Amino acid sequence: MIKRIMVPGIMEPVSHYCHVTRAGPNVWVSGIVGMDADGNVPAATVEQFDMAVDVMDQCLQAAGASAADVVKVLIFLTDIADRAAINPRRVAYFGDNRPASSLVEVSALVDPRMTVEIECQAFVEGA
Repeated sequence: MIKRIMVPGIMEPVSHYCHVTRAGPNVWVSGIVGMDADGNVPAATVEQFDMAVDVMDQCLQAAGASAADVVKVLIFLTDIADRAAINPRRVAYFGDNRPASSLVEVSALVDPRMTVEIECQAFVEGA
């Protein structure tokens, strides 16, 4: 059975998708950006990243998962030099639970104010 989950209180999707999908033990969180439900975007990439990780965590929880269940992360940055600034936040969130990871620089995101986007996949053991 596939569960498609819309998480109350977070930014509505900008296109035709849901926030998070779960099929058995597998969880996929759609690309999350640093924008609040009212459309506010912090200027600093680090603040956008913190906001995005918080929303990603809410999505994981809505699907019955947590940071410890994340097996793969994909991060998009509009300036690869920001990696050094966001990395300590990333380490703080995942701790010893190091997921597989990719980080790529992109020319733009869906809103020109956005500088970072994160998505992840999780596996919930015993589900």
